[in-house]
Amino acid sequence: MIRLEAYKNKKVAVFGLGAAGTAAVRALLAGGATVFLWDDKDSSRLAFIDYSGGSVPKEAKLEPIEKWPWNELEILVLSPGIPLHFPQPHPVVLKAKHAHVRIVGEVDLLYEACPTANYIGITGTNGKSTTTALIGHILKQAGKNVQVGANIGVPALALNPADENGYYVLEMSSYMLDLVHLVRFKASVLLNITPDHIDRHGTMENYVQSKLRIFDRVKDKDVCIVGLDDGYCRDAFIHLLREHSRHHLVPFSVSMNNERGIIIDNNGILHDRWEEEEILLDLNAGSKLKGRHNFQNIAAAYGTLRHLGIAPDIIANGIASFPGLAHRMEIVLEKDGVTYVNDSKATNAEAAAPALEAYNNIYWILGGRAKDGGIRQLEKYLPKVVYAFLIGEAAQEFAQTLQGKVFVNQCGNLETAVRQAMQLARAEKRPGATVLLSPACASFDQFKSFEARGDAFRQLVQAFSTTGVQG
Repeated sequence: MIRLEAYKNKKVAVFGLGAAGTAAVRALLAGGATVFLWDDKDSSRLAFIDYSGGSVPKEAKLEPIEKWPWNELEILVLSPGIPLHFPQPHPVVLKAKHAHVRIVGEVDLLYEACPTANYIGITGTNGKSTTTALIGHILKQAGKNVQVGANIGVPALALNPADENGYYVLEMSSYMLDLVHLVRFKASVLLNITPDHIDRHGTMENYVQSKLRIFDRVKDKDVCIVGLDDGYCRDAFIHLLREHSRHHLVPFSVSMNNERGIIIDNNGILHDRWEEEEILLDLNAGSKLKGRHNFQNIAAAYGTLRHLGIAPDIIANGIASFPGLAHRMEIVLEKDGVTYVNDSKATNAEAAAPALEAYNNIYWILGGRAKDGGIRQLEKYLPKVVYAFLIGEAAQEFAQTLQGKVFVNQCGNLETAVRQAMQLARAEKRPGATVLLSPACASFDQFKSFEARGDAFRQLVQAFSTTGVQG
């Protein structure tokens, strides 16, 4: 485990006791610090105590922030979910600033502990998790010492120590990037930027600037991998061209035919136009990652790995063997002519588009806590939708958007939606019928996470397929 020995015999604080905060507490205690910790949620504090064996660890002080010795604290470790700026700074942030206590995030602390390791950072509105996991998978196939984490799977401070031979492949959310001031990424990947999390950033401009922080400490030997398929990223690429050597900027696209960079054409052929000799790779040959959105992820991963010295044939084999991620266009079951797809990770309209594009005769389950813009941008896919089953807070709003375009049933909850979608899909026997959970919404109105929502869908499909769907 990571031991943050730079804080030995010092007083530090951790606010937010989710997975990232709990890992930070453990790493600081292992390094010999005295840790003051708190979370506004009773459930999180109780979960931390349960995780710690039923009591607060020695040298840890579970106390409200008003009781912390602010004038003696070395750092405040802030979990990414805690508002730093918008809609207003959390009181713990204001107290830290007033007391001149440095606010840090988990990734900077990992960098402090393991400064010689190779750091690869991946950000973007959509596709971060798939790209991060794919890069990690291929590096492992290439025999590298690799760990994958941060916003995907394992918190940064729950990873193992690594030296100059090790690779940390880290998914970086905008919240995490707001807390980054030290880490230098050997490879920085920007996939795409579309409107999201405006409630936490205040404006779209602020959200974009948070994403661009991934390039803040780029040095001459580092590489920036930048998508060109949206205006925000194209502007970022032009800005980077002015500041850094063209040799260390690698563009990629699935919609533009650039002279240089990584290009995937409409036939699924990847063109590596960065070296003098163009290398071609047919992505239709065995890859489980389908659709334009996944091709964008592949292009970014390919460009990153080539500049880390991985041979094209190893990358190709890794792409072919990559199983994909749970909750992202995950095929749960194929039975009686119906395919059941768990795309719970589609928490906004942009993220839901690839699944709607990939399938036909769709029995679409959607809804939850709506993001800005709703689902209006998905109207071009509605001819592929047979019926929409609405759940959660967004049901009424989405019903109005879909009115006159698609048959709609307001189901309220996921269990009812899965039952009704399965019944109708089985009865109608349409060719290539797909029951698709692609909510285009956050999960927090009815589930604690998109993973919990996807797990529930998987369990319901399996249960109804075994016991029947009557009732």
